[in-house]
Amino acid sequence: MGNCFNRPAKCAHASSTLFHATGNNNTYADRQAPLESLNKSIITSKVDCSVTSNLKSFSFNDLKNATKNFRPENVLGEGGFGCVFKGWIDGNTFAPTKPGTGIVVAIKRLKAESFQGHKEWLAEVNYLGQLHHENLVKLIGYCSESDNKLLVYEFMPKGSLENHLFRKGVQPITWATRMKIAVDVARGLSFLHGLDAKVIYRDLKASNILLDSDFNAKLSDFGLARDGPTGDNTHVSTRVVGTQGYAAPEYVATG
Repeated sequence: MGNCFNRPAKCAHASSTLFHATGNNNTYADRQAPLESLNKSIITSKVDCSVTSNLKSFSFNDLKNATKNFRPENVLGEGGFGCVFKGWIDGNTFAPTKPGTGIVVAIKRLKAESFQGHKEWLAEVNYLGQLHHENLVKLIGYCSESDNKLLVYEFMPKGSLENHLFRKGVQPITWATRMKIAVDVARGLSFLHGLDAKVIYRDLKASNILLDSDFNAKLSDFGLARDGPTGDNTHVSTRVVGTQGYAAPEYVATG
């Protein structure tokens, strides 16, 4: 999501190349909503009702119009979840608008054949519907009509960090900017770890770090996130998840 280059790149919001196996002080005035019901919501395949007031529930037809019928030229990226499209909505009413008017958004659409897509879609809604921080990407709303599952995010003009580090023909970013991005990422993780119900991100990689027009970095893609241990509940699942090449080898080998 947020890729503004001419050729579609790997979707920054799609959890791609995932693997699964079995193995043995925040200073920002951000809202820290209770997260106790998240795992239950994910298990029961329902959107947590406490997040619906924070998000806009879009109709599929509205998002279809916002993306001009999901035109190929509006594709920002593609990954395991599906495609992300550039769209336009009114900043106040959230109604679809003509290209170049209103505000730009990134609309991620779950592809029908995505095996794990619904669970990841649900986790995104339930987590980002409650978590608000300047270093987490903002989820504006969602759509759930029959088999149509979509997510609407703020648009990140500079795309993903992955594109700036590895894509040919892109102007290299300075070391000062790289350090700034690293600090932003650390702040986002610190916020998640400092919540009463700690959140374990589990998929930190360059394609999931999105950049705004000033190269401010935000964490995206909470499809693999989960609650950390709280109170007397000290157990954390040892099931290995993530993206190959970004998980520690000893974690993959031993769980």
